[in-house]
Amino acid sequence: MKAIPQAAPRALDRVPLTIAGLLALAVGMGIGRFAFTPILPIMQADAGLSLTQGGWLASANYLGYLVGALTITRLNWPSARLLRWGLWLVVVTTALMGFGANWSAWLLWRFLAGMASAWVMVSTASLCIARLAVDGQSRKSGIVFSGVGCGIAFAGLACMALAVLKQSSAHMWLWMGAASLLGLIGASTLWRTAAPAPATATRKPPSAGPVRAAPAPVGSGRLHWGLILCYGFFGFGYILPATFLPAQARLLIPDPLIFGLTWPVFGFAAAVSTLITGRLGQTFSQMQIWIGGEIVMAAGVFLPVVWNGLPALIIAAICVGGTILSITAAGLQEAQIVVGPAAAQKQMAAMTASFALGQLVGPLLFSSLNTLFGASLDFALVLGAALLVLGLWPLLRLQKKLDGA
Repeated sequence: MKAIPQAAPRALDRVPLTIAGLLALAVGMGIGRFAFTPILPIMQADAGLSLTQGGWLASANYLGYLVGALTITRLNWPSARLLRWGLWLVVVTTALMGFGANWSAWLLWRFLAGMASAWVMVSTASLCIARLAVDGQSRKSGIVFSGVGCGIAFAGLACMALAVLKQSSAHMWLWMGAASLLGLIGASTLWRTAAPAPATATRKPPSAGPVRAAPAPVGSGRLHWGLILCYGFFGFGYILPATFLPAQARLLIPDPLIFGLTWPVFGFAAAVSTLITGRLGQTFSQMQIWIGGEIVMAAGVFLPVVWNGLPALIIAAICVGGTILSITAAGLQEAQIVVGPAAAQKQMAAMTASFALGQLVGPLLFSSLNTLFGASLDFALVLGAALLVLGLWPLLRLQKKLDGA
């Protein structure tokens, strides 16, 4: 009788590191953070949720993400424990969204899910990037980060199918909770087999790109505030289309089979982009990938302002979805190269907090402008695109410094 429970852990321990990391990010980010986006139009239809209220629920999640990032250094938990608690919290809070239509409870569940997502993001990156670098398989980090896009695509397709089947938003949340639990089981190998990487091994740049001579800041152990600021602008710039794309599409075409396409497209573009980035990393540095990604994203954010149609939203989904994970992965990997292993986790946590603050301000600004002045999304999109362009400045300065080293 005792052989049965022992067999399951051994089988799960054979889940490859990259797949376990992919599943962790699919649950923590693809569902915990972004399942709300494809469910929002359905909540508008069957729960009477307004676009402004949707903005507040999104902001609660983003505030939670900020708090989660800030608590990482305070908790000082090992990455394995942080990941385990984060994934379980995503599972529970996602399922609780399907029980009742209590506004205050919804705000709380979305806040807690956001906090858990930050824990999952940082702990998964910390566990997987370091261990892949030690094994000489840094190029496979793209597979891990594709989990966010896979989770987004899964949530979008599942919600589109459930909408076609006339399922309520409450049922959608329950299905997402069940899917999260399955993903958690597959990802559990990360904390059951976690072993700290040797301190010296983490000095190897976690990049698939060409190895360059170490510039002066490497190993300095100091936070790089230029990267932190740029990451905040990145958070503000991407979050508006990432929150309201399906809702925008629903205003144009009410058929869920049509307006629901924008989010799976976003997710598939995100998933594929990480694999393409791995190829690009053989030619370009992570910093160059980051800079190029911000330019493409800025164009995608701005496009719906000048072209009001479903094709524009699809292209925007490809531009934003296709760069969000490339920028995220390149940013976190570049952070480890620039500040060195001694300050890598603090730098990643600070960048994640800045990113969270930027994405929190985006929906709050839109909701406030919409409530007070009846402003459309266009003004906020223009501002987001402008900040993405402005965020190139510290990156270009650092790139120039690295080139001159």
